[in-house]
Amino acid sequence: MKLYMTPGSCSTGIHILLEELDLVFEAQIVNLLAGDQHKPEFLAINPKATIPVLVKDDGSAITEFQAIAYWLARTYPKAGLLATGPDQAAQAIELMDYVVATIHGQGFQRLFVPEKFGTDSAQYDQVKRQGTAIVNQALALVARALPEQGYAVGGFGIADAALFYVEFWADRSDIELPVRCRQHYQLMLTRPAVRRVLMEEGYRPG
Repeated sequence: MKLYMTPGSCSTGIHILLEELDLVFEAQIVNLLAGDQHKPEFLAINPKATIPVLVKDDGSAITEFQAIAYWLARTYPKAGLLATGPDQAAQAIELMDYVVATIHGQGFQRLFVPEKFGTDSAQYDQVKRQGTAIVNQALALVARALPEQGYAVGGFGIADAALFYVEFWADRSDIELPVRCRQHYQLMLTRPAVRRVLMEEGYRPG
């Protein structure tokens, strides 16, 4: 398998899941700032020009964080990355989707690439303020749904990998995490696979 990824991006969550599963895979670095995602060779794999992308052993590709995470959980069910019961499974997918679509897609996108939301550079500060407000509000909602201790939904799973990468971004962006999100973030940092991934991607854990 090959994981097309960018260190410190949303693909970090998929990287963590692959390490947790102890799978053999090749990491292909996509330099987003250099525009690698728009090169013909990458577009041939993912015409959407997005990461992460997981190319399976048969050569077919899966795109989108949620789809890759779900495929890994269902392909390797013994790892327990997604509950077998429909209620808990739906809860995990709901959280994962909210993280990717709202906290990442609506919040952090405004902070990282304000030019996508404003036609004039004079608008960028306002766009970034909007992004910070969206992230803070969304993390507060997530925190209220998290248990007092432990992982997001039962044991460690795909929702935790998704939540971790936006908690990581918040921590690196000096955005204060709500108490339960901070506790979840610290819990994730105790996992050897998480620490290993951060070091491999060039970050100091903790």
